[in-house]
Amino acid sequence: MSSILVTGASGFIGSFIVEEALKKQFSVWAGIRSSSSKEYLQYQNLNFIELDFSHLNKLRDQLSAYKETHNGGFDYIVHCAGATKCLNQEDFEKVNYLQTKSFVDMLVELDMVPRQFIHISTLSVFGPIREGDYSSIREEDAAKPNTAYGLSKLKAELYIQSVKGFPYVIYRPTGVYGPREKDYFLMAKSIKKHLDFSVGFKRQDLTFIYVKDIVQAVFLGIEKEISRRVYFLSDGKVYKSRTFSDLIQKELDVSFVIHLKCPLIILKVISLFAENLASFSGKSSTLNSDKFKIMKQRNWQCDITPAINELGFRPQYDLEKGVKETIAWYKKEGWL
Repeated sequence: MSSILVTGASGFIGSFIVEEALKKQFSVWAGIRSSSSKEYLQYQNLNFIELDFSHLNKLRDQLSAYKETHNGGFDYIVHCAGATKCLNQEDFEKVNYLQTKSFVDMLVELDMVPRQFIHISTLSVFGPIREGDYSSIREEDAAKPNTAYGLSKLKAELYIQSVKGFPYVIYRPTGVYGPREKDYFLMAKSIKKHLDFSVGFKRQDLTFIYVKDIVQAVFLGIEKEISRRVYFLSDGKVYKSRTFSDLIQKELDVSFVIHLKCPLIILKVISLFAENLASFSGKSSTLNSDKFKIMKQRNWQCDITPAINELGFRPQYDLEKGVKETIAWYKKEGWL
């Protein structure tokens, strides 16, 4: 039985990868912190390993202990651990780049390099490009991240790729949604109150991917023994800025919604205010200067042809099907 380690296993994407790995009868190890919730990891045959990426010596001890008791390392590693929002922008560098670097270095040092190291990155590594003609971002394009988050993920990608012979597969999903996700949930909560908020007046082309389709790609890559490749992931369709909210409105059966369009300059001021308030309170804010730049970006199209041709990737969820399933889950769980 092949072993697989999923870091960030208690998170949104990680918990779904754990679930599918168990279905495929891997020996699954959930990499968590001591403070991690196990709410979505309630499986009898799931193993847990505590990994402290912020302390190198502790991480070495944790990985060494596994190696000694299991006579080797993991066959596969899916690295989902990371930060999408931080109190201080410098923390993106620490968590998404430096801790990933330390993890990779430690695997090499301990002779625990897996058959495949799967890294969940983001389309945000490219920043606002191809906004003149709204054409698809391609892997040969020069990455120009304009957020601390995007830059930290790009630096992690580049380091992983720089390690000689390291068997990586990097996935760059666009906007990820689905059950258990909390940011898009805020939109659903707002629409239930008859209010929808959007940004800017210039055309915006959006792309999305349902969480289960990311999981599909990950295991296709494992099955096909892909090595040293990078793939964009989306459902292959392009949506207008209001499509997501319109579908939520339909699924919630909300009779009317007031659509507010905020000028970018006003959103920028609000974002800076929210960021400063969060800094004062000691809690990270969903709305901040990084998030403003992401919301400001007009073109989120990306070319998934390589994933289709090389992996056999076929998205099972378009936005309508995905939103329907997501809202049904929110209702079932009492979130809405």
